[in-house]
Amino acid sequence: MRFVIIGAGRVGLRTARVLREEGHEVTLVERDRDRADRARTNGFEVVEGDGSREEVLTEADVEGADALGALTSDLNANFAACMIGKHYGCRTVMRIDEDYREEIYQKYADEVDEIVYPERLGAIGAKNALLGGSVRAIADIAQNLQVILFTITEQSPMRGYTISEVALPARARILAFGKRDRPMGIPLPDDSLETGDRLAVLADFDVLDDVRQLLVGEGTATAAVGGD
Repeated sequence: MRFVIIGAGRVGLRTARVLREEGHEVTLVERDRDRADRARTNGFEVVEGDGSREEVLTEADVEGADALGALTSDLNANFAACMIGKHYGCRTVMRIDEDYREEIYQKYADEVDEIVYPERLGAIGAKNALLGGSVRAIADIAQNLQVILFTITEQSPMRGYTISEVALPARARILAFGKRDRPMGIPLPDDSLETGDRLAVLADFDVLDDVRQLLVGEGTATAAVGGD
């Protein structure tokens, strides 16, 4: 696949490296000469210029790209680049840096295919290190929703029960289930929960601790499961 990445800073360059390592073709657009030179030194094709301008993206062959990632720290430039990418039929991904606010999400979410929050993704990694092995955050879905992967422990109140018998809070849903060392799949009512089994749960921040106590037990640390 072919990608156009707007911004060759920390987030953009790292994303480009990952895509290239997986065999994809990447063109970077960067208006800062030093960053552009650094990206070229790393072997990338770089178009110097403002990625929010159509003529610059045309030079980067946005028309031939499968997707456009607007990953600069400038929210307005990112949005403008995504709108141009959308015009050319690209899948669009827009970076937002500032603290999450519902009105910002609502303003842009309907116009682009995906919004990413690099700082929140970094926070998820730190959160997982604090929580330990039996509770792992996967993604923040919206302002107050998160997907958490729970591993059933010896202390779990639900160990030995079936999924149909798990009474989660009203603002929580089981999305996927996997037996120990097996792939995750669609949860079935008769699937039994044993030590080492995993459940992916979508839940409101306010009920995450209740879900944790139900699926993992009282002995697991509760550090920073909720929002910021």
